[in-house]
Amino acid sequence: MLVQAAKILGAGLATIGLAGAGVGIGTVFAALVLGTARNPSLKDELFRYAILGFALTEAIALFALMMAFLILFAV
Repeated sequence: MLVQAAKILGAGLATIGLAGAGVGIGTVFAALVLGTARNPSLKDELFRYAILGFALTEAIALFALMMAFLILFAV
């Protein structure tokens, strides 16, 4: 009973990284909008960097989710 409660609590705490990833993705695309507004001629290059930033931030979220599932379902 106590081990199951600790697993559930640990998995819940591991999902805090998902909120941080959401904030990170918002920051990446806010910077894209700001950069495009300041210099529209760099739109294509900025978009490439934004997609890279999105992918890296989303990878962190997937790692956090994987940790939560490992805590719940691993032995």
